[in-house]
Amino acid sequence: MDLQLHDKLALVTGSTAGIGRAIAAALAQEGARVIVNGRTQEAVDRAVGELSAAGGTIEGFAGDLATPDAAQALFMRFPDVEILVNNLGIFEPKPFEEIPDEDWRRFFDVNVLSGVRLARLYLPAMRTRNWGRIIFISSESGVQIPSEMVHYGMTKSAQIAVARGIAESVAGTAITVNSVLPGPTRSRGVVDFVETLAQSGGKSFAQVETEFFEHVRPTSLIRRFATPEEVAAMVTYVASPVAAATNGAALRVDGGVIKSAF
Repeated sequence: MDLQLHDKLALVTGSTAGIGRAIAAALAQEGARVIVNGRTQEAVDRAVGELSAAGGTIEGFAGDLATPDAAQALFMRFPDVEILVNNLGIFEPKPFEEIPDEDWRRFFDVNVLSGVRLARLYLPAMRTRNWGRIIFISSESGVQIPSEMVHYGMTKSAQIAVARGIAESVAGTAITVNSVLPGPTRSRGVVDFVETLAQSGGKSFAQVETEFFEHVRPTSLIRRFATPEEVAAMVTYVASPVAAATNGAALRVDGGVIKSAF
């Protein structure tokens, strides 16, 4: 299938590693011009070099997009973004009673407001062109709030709501706004976390993975961590012109963790 992404300009936030990196690579493979983003110039330069070597047309922007100044600087440098993938996000397991106010604000700033600001900046030009794609990388945790990180789940629910609300505001146009909900995924952060648990418990990665799906996410149908590339495949389709009828949706790549069929 030709996804008709050739020469489209796509921005993927938080894309020097993990799911964001896989999304950037998949879009580039389909012919899109891709802007990768990370907080440090070193990480951005490395990602740009590696993705360019694979045959992509890649540019980079180093900056913390949880801040208004960085978002504005990005917009001024790349005002013509046609596909916005709001992937930037953080997570941290912590008991609810131990989550201070500053953590709630920090998670909201990084996971929600970063995407809100960029959507607000890029939407007017999408309206003028009458074409655009805005995709929020949410999580199954936005539907089934994890007790071990309520603040994270709250932000993922918020992303789903924001995406649907923006979609309503552009009804009747050729702009689509969706959220994609990965389940437990073998991203860099998850790998680091699981490896730490494995080392502290004298276990292998595979043993910890098996125990995680037996006790923490027992509803998973695939019984393993998804790969970033599996998530990226869904995002790349939704970003394409051929996905024009997919709008205002919360699309699961959760491995069946969410038991509801609707």
